[in-house]
Amino acid sequence: MWINRREFLKLSGITTAGAFLGGIPLLNGCKSNPDKLKGAKESTTICPFCSVGCGLIVSSRDKKIINIEGDPDHPINRGALCSKGNALYQLTVNKKRLKKVQYRTPYSNKWKDISWEEALKMIAMRIKKTRDDTLVEKEGIYTVNRTNGIVGLGGAALNNEECYVWSKMARILGISYLEHEARNHHSASIASLSNTFGHGAMTNHWIDIQHADVIMIIGSNAAENHPISFKYVTKAMENGGKLISVDPRFTRTSSLSHIFAPLRPGTDITFINGIINYALKNDMIQKEYVVEYTNASFLVNPDFEFNDGLFSGYNTKKKEYTDKSSWKHQLNAKGIPIRDKTLKNSNCVYQLMKKHFSRYTPEEVSAVTGCPINIFIKIAELYTSTHKPDRVATIMYSMGATQHSVGTQNIRSYAILQLLMGNIGLAGGGINALRGESNMQGSTDHSILWDTLPGYLDIPKTKKDHNLKAYNKNNTPKSNDPMSINSWKFKPKYIVSLLKAFYGDAASEENDFCYDWLPKASKLYPHIVLFEDMYAGMHKGAIIMGTNPVVGGPHSNKETKALEKLDWLVAADNWETETAAFWKRPGANPKTIKTEVFLLPAASSIEKEGSISNSGRWAQWRYKAVEPPGEVKDELWIIDRIFKEVRKLYKKDKNAKFSDPILKAYWNFTKEGEDHPDPHLVAKEINGFEWGTKTLIKNLTKLKDDGSTACGNWLYSGSYTEEGNLMARRGMEDAPNELGMYPQWSWCWPANRRIIYNRASVDRDGNPWNKDKPVVKWTGNNWEGDIIDGDGAPDIRN
Repeated sequence: MWINRREFLKLSGITTAGAFLGGIPLLNGCKSNPDKLKGAKESTTICPFCSVGCGLIVSSRDKKIINIEGDPDHPINRGALCSKGNALYQLTVNKKRLKKVQYRTPYSNKWKDISWEEALKMIAMRIKKTRDDTLVEKEGIYTVNRTNGIVGLGGAALNNEECYVWSKMARILGISYLEHEARNHHSASIASLSNTFGHGAMTNHWIDIQHADVIMIIGSNAAENHPISFKYVTKAMENGGKLISVDPRFTRTSSLSHIFAPLRPGTDITFINGIINYALKNDMIQKEYVVEYTNASFLVNPDFEFNDGLFSGYNTKKKEYTDKSSWKHQLNAKGIPIRDKTLKNSNCVYQLMKKHFSRYTPEEVSAVTGCPINIFIKIAELYTSTHKPDRVATIMYSMGATQHSVGTQNIRSYAILQLLMGNIGLAGGGINALRGESNMQGSTDHSILWDTLPGYLDIPKTKKDHNLKAYNKNNTPKSNDPMSINSWKFKPKYIVSLLKAFYGDAASEENDFCYDWLPKASKLYPHIVLFEDMYAGMHKGAIIMGTNPVVGGPHSNKETKALEKLDWLVAADNWETETAAFWKRPGANPKTIKTEVFLLPAASSIEKEGSISNSGRWAQWRYKAVEPPGEVKDELWIIDRIFKEVRKLYKKDKNAKFSDPILKAYWNFTKEGEDHPDPHLVAKEINGFEWGTKTLIKNLTKLKDDGSTACGNWLYSGSYTEEGNLMARRGMEDAPNELGMYPQWSWCWPANRRIIYNRASVDRDGNPWNKDKPVVKWTGNNWEGDIIDGDGAPDIRN
């Protein structure tokens, strides 16, 4: 017989006794339905919920979804799904899905259906008029080419290719007010980790967690919010690993931990600094690692001071640090920091740290955090035991750590602790930022952000970066140390290749590769400032894609009132969101709200093709299973059509204001004779190609600063080469070190490196600190294991 779930529960008697005593035998005689998936078409996709990046198989018949289940061949989830992944069917097959374009006229209290053609023409007209009316070409003597009247927001629901074209279109239109929900979620991660290590990303990956000897989960309830990730925590525990849960609440993660540390909200820094002090006071550091791979031995200016909670150089009137000269390192004649590898000099970073952190005694930690002294000491002893080369700890954190006024300092403290332990670059180590949404990593990589261009290249500043030469000089970090690995030193190659991808033939060496066409920032434009300025009436229109700022933003009431000040709003989503329907909210009077609203029905994750990047930086390709319902379109089509409609208007208007970026932009995403842009063409532009031959480049080392290469995002260079789409790979062969890296599964930035900063996992001769879990090792002729961070032999840096 065939039984449904409800009947199964009745038969098996799902009580404690029924489940463990009588449940299974009652299934005797029942048989499965062998015809359920007969004749179904299968396609693979990636879960659109959290950032673990689990694989799913979507089965469809007669162009309808009939089943979604875990992909047993996927190395992360191995067919398993959490409650969110199991509910994906309800997200796609749902009566509440938008099926048609909805339009709200000013002062109306209802939606009305309009056609895509009508909506696109109207939206394009609004964009052009607002851009023409609010474009600022000059500020004094400086070229800015900024459109102050239009704001843009994008979200992690978009594929990488959609994020890239949205980011590209925004820059071409001159939009500086471009923001992302990540600003409120994980901007603290990028600010702290990038300044510490070079990149603001999760250093390791999900499968690697199983190799940890100690796992500290702080500011996160991973067991509940990232359930599949937790199986790797469980694997580590099965291998003898210990779990520490630090949280104001006793969560499901806490219930599984070996040690639970309760603490008062907002006291994370004191807690971590206490562990750092314990390590420094008891000499529980991996000294060789610290000396060779950190700045602990660098000598600081003797004038540097720290008194009464403030560093030297603080201006009490301006309430900011205006003189940081005393913070600098002492340099030798070659401009290289002077070092004391004994760590005994009173001016070396290590000694200054010992002095600084000495205040965080167990008694002080307990008084501030509320954590009992005995529990804190127990945790400090356990965690600092990983200073030994053959032991390693990882830190897992999420928005409980980032969403504080001191979120950046929270994450910075984790970085300091991990460096002292020698845990960065090793298997089972690192700092693992648990992104909350499926493409939070990729959408920020492609910079739907005001302060960066794709690949986290700095946005040009009005006065500071007045031309390309000044931009490169001001934003390219330099080191005189021949042993320094500095991927950012090639920034001139990255920015010129990006400009070539944006502006094509128009970008030449004679005109600074159209650098002046980029909008220049004259102030900060983050999420809060964006809505503050909108509330003040500075903006006329907004384009919001795949995000719901009224719910995700910090001040719901003020953000809805700010939307009332707009002339027009474009929102693309699966549903009618609180942002799109802000004029319907309780207490609002639609008859007094002027904002014209276009609500565009967007495709769900299984109704479109493209890549998304999980928190571990794996860019994975997902396929289109079925056509979206009704008149629904995906964001790639929407953005492409909006831009083309705007371009048509500028072609007709011979007197249009500063039309060159729009008319001459390189916009080549649709194959001849087709209506829908091809995500593969977008992915190829992101990867980069030789401009003349259009040959896809192999990786970022092939980029040039002379205009001969075009690349939409240097971080993703190597993801789609002449060998094919490496993001779509499904090879299950592991690397020689057999640590679960699966280098032939998808593609990982940068350069398919699974653990970034992995050069620190070996000593200066190339021998792994942990010989049982070697991430990389030098064989005498080459590197074996993961893709090495920086080319050359152990004593050479390229």
